[in-house]
Amino acid sequence: MTAELGQVALILALGLAWLQGVLPLWGAHRQDARLMALGRSLALGQFLLVALAFGLLVHAFVAMDWSVAYVSHNANSMLPWPLRVAATWGGHEGSLLLWQLMLSGWTLAVARFSRSLPDDTVARVLGVLGLLSVGFLSFTLLTSNPFDRSLPAPLDGRDLNPLLQDPGMIFHPPLLYMGYVGLSVAFAFAIAALLAGRLDVAWARWSRPWTLAAWSFLTLGILLGSFWAYYELGWGGWWFWDAVENASFMPWLVATALIHSLAVSEKRGSFKNWTVLLAILAFSLSLLGTFLVRSGVLTSVHAFASDPERGLYILVFLLVVIGGALGLYAWRAPSVGLGGRFGLFSRESLLLLNNVFLVVSAGTVLLGTLYPLALDALGGGKISVGPPYFEAVFVPLMLPLLWLIGVGPFVSWKQGSWAGAWGELRGVFFVSLGVTALLSLALWVSARGSVGLSVGLLLAVWVTLATVHLAGQRLSAGAPQQGWRQRGRAIPLGFWGMVVAHLGVGVFVAGVTLVRGLDQAQDASLREGQQVTVGEHVFAFQSLEKGKGPNYISARATFEVSRGGRVVATLHPEKRLYVVQRMPMTEAAIDRGFTRDLYVSLGEAAPDGTWGVRVQVKPFMGWVWAGCLVMALGGALAAADRRLRKPVPRALSACIPAAPAVLAT
Repeated sequence: MTAELGQVALILALGLAWLQGVLPLWGAHRQDARLMALGRSLALGQFLLVALAFGLLVHAFVAMDWSVAYVSHNANSMLPWPLRVAATWGGHEGSLLLWQLMLSGWTLAVARFSRSLPDDTVARVLGVLGLLSVGFLSFTLLTSNPFDRSLPAPLDGRDLNPLLQDPGMIFHPPLLYMGYVGLSVAFAFAIAALLAGRLDVAWARWSRPWTLAAWSFLTLGILLGSFWAYYELGWGGWWFWDAVENASFMPWLVATALIHSLAVSEKRGSFKNWTVLLAILAFSLSLLGTFLVRSGVLTSVHAFASDPERGLYILVFLLVVIGGALGLYAWRAPSVGLGGRFGLFSRESLLLLNNVFLVVSAGTVLLGTLYPLALDALGGGKISVGPPYFEAVFVPLMLPLLWLIGVGPFVSWKQGSWAGAWGELRGVFFVSLGVTALLSLALWVSARGSVGLSVGLLLAVWVTLATVHLAGQRLSAGAPQQGWRQRGRAIPLGFWGMVVAHLGVGVFVAGVTLVRGLDQAQDASLREGQQVTVGEHVFAFQSLEKGKGPNYISARATFEVSRGGRVVATLHPEKRLYVVQRMPMTEAAIDRGFTRDLYVSLGEAAPDGTWGVRVQVKPFMGWVWAGCLVMALGGALAAADRRLRKPVPRALSACIPAAPAVLAT
């Protein structure tokens, strides 16, 4: 009866979500403490019911209950049990239930960790999150029920898509969804502030830790997805501007703008309209990504094969949520006011420029993602918008943005000074030029230099040195009698989070620049005993042997990699055939190092006994992953800042008139 119990749990959760979406909002409007207090209890009840349903679905996979249609479509008795657990979210229905579990989890976290906030604010936030849960639970029960029976039950399952049979499947979707769904909290705080008529310092401070936490999870999710594609797909790339990759990248860009805008709203009382709009846009792009992945309009290794009925439901839900939020924003925005004034050259103006670049960048990605779909829908034929477009329009927008990362923290609030900023950064600028000149000279001497490499390295060095200089300056400003450790502890975690995240950007830019500019690759047809040379590395095809896994058979090659006559690595790429779905898969072999990755992937066997082989030397590839990890760590440090959880005196809040009764309900 696990399937039936799971379905009942979801129905009860839907009922609680309706109550959570109505009663706290009505209580906040009527200032009824009893109704407002119900929000926390309803959030707990909804989470427990959704967690129960999710646990029952996991049990169905582990127990191999083939009478559950979703289980039989996405698992097999030969599938190892860790992957059977991960298969719970390996298809549309289960991943949607995972989304709902994350949403109810975030809702419970808000209910649990927002006790210092005013009751009416928490009630409105929980009410908005409850209404979002109504939409997703209704979608699950009406069109995507993971507990539907398949009778008579098949003797075995169809197996999980071989592309997903990887440890990455265990971690990537949960982390990505934590980021996606976490943006709903920022959205809920923004809508609650509009409903209450209070866009003030308190609202910005309350929103920041949730937004930073969601941004960190989304960063990790994108990182793991890129890392997974790098070693799993066999072509050695880490970002292909695939439409589904873009679906996660767009909300990340807007969320990055949002966390900077929230800082200005909290510290200076400015950007209030802009901040609310960014919160709405970030979550709207998360919903858009859900539509793209699940509507069937995309052809991608990342997309779920779904029917049009599901796509129509998501589209209607998308229009209701985004349309309602933007309509509310248009109604309330004129009453908000402009906030604190600032000069043309000030930290506020540079942060505003930073946000404009980020939003425009997200817009260019959105255009390149949706234009082929719109053209096809209008009968204009199928076209492909690939890396050349995105690199031509996206990269130029990032260049001034990276310059701003170094300059912004050294410019004063409200009214800055060109002379003062130049005095602070003059040494950093010339050292950056000198370091870049030396690196570029070494590259040009080896005939591998280029203008693009030099520009990328200059910006990476600039961001890194400016950030280190900022940290050193802040440490030096402490009391002379204190040691470095004492001074460091006295500085808020929010500052260290910014420093760490910006250092991550510098490392990431350096890695991307070097791997794109110095990457070496060669395709060859080899038989045992032959070799191919790529740069200074010789890849020798030593042997080939047959292997067998739990649900696949494989051809496993051995490559010995040498440099200067010395063996530096032994690699074992595989070509697998998954026996249930009869689907071939390439398992690349990678030797990772601090300054380079050695990459070998095995292609198809030819009739003459040769094998297609792709060998690559990818300099500083690890720096790309390290930069993303450091950025996520910076976001986590900033989210942990205790200042963001302290109550804000009402005197500091710049309130706008209360919303009309009809709006509050």
